[in-house]
Amino acid sequence: MAKVSEIYGSMVFNEHTMQERLPSATYKQLMKTIKQGEPLNLEVANVVAHAMKEWAIEKGATHFTHWFQPLSGITSEKHDSFIEPMSDGRAIMSFSGKELIQGEPDASSFPSGGLRATFEARGYTAWDPTSYAFIKDEVLCIPTAFCSYTGEALDKKTPLLRSMKAIEVEANRVLGLFGEEPQRIVTTVGSEQEYFLISEKDFEQRMDLIMTGRTLFGHAPCKGQELEEHYFGAIRPTVNEFMKELDDELWALGVSAKTKHNEVAPAQHELAPIFTNANRAIDENLLTMEKMKLLASHYGLVCLQHEKPFEGINGSGKHNNWSISAGKKNLLDPGESPMENLRFLVFLTGVIQAVDEYQELLRMTVASAGNDHRLGANEAPPAIVSIFLGDELGAIVDALISDTEYESADRVSMDLGVDVLPSFLIDNTDRNRTSPFAFTGNKFEFRMPGSSVNLSDCNMVLNTAMAKSLKEFADEMDGKTGATFEHAAIAYIKKTLRDHQRIIFNGNGYSDEWPIEAEKRGLANNRTTADALPCFVAPKSIALFEEFGVLSETEVRSRYEVKLEKYNKLINIEAKTMMSMVRRTILPAINDFAGDIASNMISIREVAPEADLHNQKNRLQKLLDGTNEINVHLATLDAAHKKAKTIEDQQERANVSAYEVIPAMEKLRAVVDEMEVEVGSERWPYPTYNDILFYC
Repeated sequence: MAKVSEIYGSMVFNEHTMQERLPSATYKQLMKTIKQGEPLNLEVANVVAHAMKEWAIEKGATHFTHWFQPLSGITSEKHDSFIEPMSDGRAIMSFSGKELIQGEPDASSFPSGGLRATFEARGYTAWDPTSYAFIKDEVLCIPTAFCSYTGEALDKKTPLLRSMKAIEVEANRVLGLFGEEPQRIVTTVGSEQEYFLISEKDFEQRMDLIMTGRTLFGHAPCKGQELEEHYFGAIRPTVNEFMKELDDELWALGVSAKTKHNEVAPAQHELAPIFTNANRAIDENLLTMEKMKLLASHYGLVCLQHEKPFEGINGSGKHNNWSISAGKKNLLDPGESPMENLRFLVFLTGVIQAVDEYQELLRMTVASAGNDHRLGANEAPPAIVSIFLGDELGAIVDALISDTEYESADRVSMDLGVDVLPSFLIDNTDRNRTSPFAFTGNKFEFRMPGSSVNLSDCNMVLNTAMAKSLKEFADEMDGKTGATFEHAAIAYIKKTLRDHQRIIFNGNGYSDEWPIEAEKRGLANNRTTADALPCFVAPKSIALFEEFGVLSETEVRSRYEVKLEKYNKLINIEAKTMMSMVRRTILPAINDFAGDIASNMISIREVAPEADLHNQKNRLQKLLDGTNEINVHLATLDAAHKKAKTIEDQQERANVSAYEVIPAMEKLRAVVDEMEVEVGSERWPYPTYNDILFYC
């Protein structure tokens, strides 16, 4: 095996490779595009394309693709070969700057929320030079944005890039007030990816896993996660081999896979990379998810990235560790000097204001049929957005709000005047696993995203909402300098924190008391996707996106429609799968086993007429009662499902799905799961949780 230092980034056209292969002038111009956002001209693109092609061919690539993120949330690619036939029957390998910069995929076959019709098929992909090209499966993959013929964004990447530009502009305005020159500012993300690995053989026997990614039926296993022995435990040899290959593949692609371990639930695991530029981090996370799924099959495994594949044990999240960097500075690092502290408090206050003002919008970004089963299940944060600051930072904020002295952990009291703002250390607080949005030293950990989500949406909202907070501060401080600025900044911080203190909660988000307290505070509790999505098209949300040029009203409404349609389609698939499984396999299995018991009773009676058969009778009756109850709930689900399908308005349909179809599914499941433990294992048609979660 090659050394990690030799394989790391070997399949990436990164800055090091660019410097080696590009003429000095071209390299410098490209760096201005990547690091300073300057436009890229076709002449430079032609030189880059030639060097990129030569490098890719040396690495074994034969094709190229514009790799993009349609509104489905996953990635898409169409492969074109480098060959260009010649008149003499030969072929040369060719790749132009125009092919690098722009592609033209069919835009009508992707979700568009009405932006594109079947007869309006033209769409464009545009090279994103800020995310490195890479080679995957002998194909040169060029990260791109995706837009319609009329210019609307049809992807996840474009609004994210726009939001990153918005926060850069407003953050520079704020830093200018502190005497700093304009500089490159980016939001950074580190995404912790949770997932399950199960046996391919078990997966193939479960129609629900194949069709929906989760088990629609399944009684709790004899042993779940209650012994707490799987978390950080020794990794199974087969899983370890999978993880080794995954690391090698990711490292070659420049993905900084850092940490791997067993998670809390049996058969659950996690991979965490080192943080990087938010745009690149999300590209790399999507690559990681793809590689996980593909490589698992090498070991007879299937990778499940559904938020809740198994009822009764922990589901899988994707923690979004978010911060803001200016050069080598982390703007959410408290710092060591008073003015650094003041700058930190300005940015911290901006985050608190942004999350409070747009809490529903942030909740909306993680809403999905799968995540509805995970949020609030005493394993993930509730559907109520709140911020955890920890003891020391929370005490400082409380002191600012109440205009009192701050008393540090070592009992040193200090005035919160500008010149003596307290200095405090990174990682000065405990972690709160129940908080949706927790400060963890120099970043915020957004714990609500589910494992299957594309993180572009939540980072787009975080960036845009933060840009608005920073803009309001910069507008208020405009023209103020020196001590006048410092005192005005402190006053602004205090007022803003008072206005938005309701969002700060350092307690137990799993407790029964918290939803009651949150309601008193006026915090939203949108428990289902149907409840969460309407805020996307609220005037307040549209105004935010339009103010910073992140999304037009048309683009917002299209995404709202796409999310609704996806939710309704997924619930439709789940309901159909559930009814099919019950009718075609589960009811016949229960009836067959009931027949086995009845036949055995007859046989026993023939041999031993006086035998006591009341236990057999009771079990038989329980099976018969169960089938009757299953049929009742099956009919209820069928009626709710048919009702939902007749509703044309997608929001109304989502409401019926959330409040009629899903409850009917849950009731049907409860009875079937009871029957699972009554039916003999040789008759039950599907591998059980005991089989699936505890494979060798």
